[in-house]
Amino acid sequence: MLNISKNPLNKQVSLDRYSSLAKVENKTYYKVFNKLSLLFLLVLIVMLFLPWTQNISGYGKVTTLMPSQRPQSIQSQIPGRIEQWLIKEGDYVKKGDTLLRISEVKSDYFDEMLSERTNLQLQAKNESSKAYQGKIQALSNQLIALNEELELKLEQASNKIMQAHLKVKSDSIELEAAKTSISIAQIQYNRVVMLNDEGLKATKDVEDKKLKLQLSQAKLISQENKLLEAKNNVLNAELERSRIKASYSDKIAKAQSDLYSAQSLELNNRVEVSKLENSYANYAKRGSLLFITAPQDGYVNKVFKAGIGESFKGGEPLLSISPTTIELAVETYIRPIDMPLIKIGEHVRVQFDGWPAIVFRGWESVSYGTYGAQIVAIENDISNNGRYRILLAPDPTDHPWPKELKVGSGAMTIALLNDVPIWYELWRNVNGFPPEYYTVESQTKQK
Repeated sequence: MLNISKNPLNKQVSLDRYSSLAKVENKTYYKVFNKLSLLFLLVLIVMLFLPWTQNISGYGKVTTLMPSQRPQSIQSQIPGRIEQWLIKEGDYVKKGDTLLRISEVKSDYFDEMLSERTNLQLQAKNESSKAYQGKIQALSNQLIALNEELELKLEQASNKIMQAHLKVKSDSIELEAAKTSISIAQIQYNRVVMLNDEGLKATKDVEDKKLKLQLSQAKLISQENKLLEAKNNVLNAELERSRIKASYSDKIAKAQSDLYSAQSLELNNRVEVSKLENSYANYAKRGSLLFITAPQDGYVNKVFKAGIGESFKGGEPLLSISPTTIELAVETYIRPIDMPLIKIGEHVRVQFDGWPAIVFRGWESVSYGTYGAQIVAIENDISNNGRYRILLAPDPTDHPWPKELKVGSGAMTIALLNDVPIWYELWRNVNGFPPEYYTVESQTKQK
């Protein structure tokens, strides 16, 4: 009762006649409660000053450090149909072991002798190419011979022209001599006629000189004819030289045309040879793809295509294999607000699904069942879940991870930060402040 009334009830009514009040009036249970409350308050105040390890928690799964050690699906590079399975789920296979045999589904590759026939076509084209090369060599030799013969013919024609010019020069000299001779004969004839008129020479002498003059005139005409003939021979020799050059130019041009045609055909044949070689290599490679082999040692996890005669597309998964030798790691995700606090090389505690553990987030020293890890990679791009991906590797200074771990198992990660009092951690969370930031170097100095 508050006892604020001027007429208190306990003075007007006697409580002794009530047996229930008499039984509980003198009890001291509230004193024990007060003591327990005071003790709890003291313990709570002491706990507020206990050290608390700040941490960043995350959830992830077990994976591997090397991409080649992760479970992989086996695909066929070509579309086909399953003809025979040579393994079953759970089998251990080695690298290069045949897993299944498939067959073609495209009509272009139904011929079982396709590679052999393509090889025969390739050999025929190679022989044809050799024949074209021989023709090219023959035409090249023919061009060389024509050029050499042209040089000889032109040299002969040049010699004939030179001889004709010399003959013209010789005939010109003889013509001048004939002119001189006829001039002398004319003078002698005139002198004999004059002496005959004076009676000093006989008529016979006049007739002889006249005959000699006529002979000289005839010789002059003959010499003029020879000179004209010699000049005509010069023109004929020059014309012959031009004719030889034109004739051999036509022959050389025809041979060059044949040579270029042969070279063009040889190049086209070489292109066809390259195409056939490419086709032959593709057919040979495609033939080897009819047997799906294991890319590495491992166990067959799951078969995606069942039965015989089932068709599939190129690149479609057929089965999956898990490698035998793996380096375990854990991939976990953290919030963007915690991203600046994470550095490569920092230590992280990991709790694996299926392994018993007692975890006190703030007191890792008294936790049990967690394993040590350290950060080896931080993804720079945010993931689809709105968090950043972190890759953890086993800590070599801590006890090893369980050998029975499998890729894909769940894991909870706790990244350890600074040690602070509990009251500070509560105050930080109430105010929404981030954890204490520190670097690996400062942590090493503190240790």
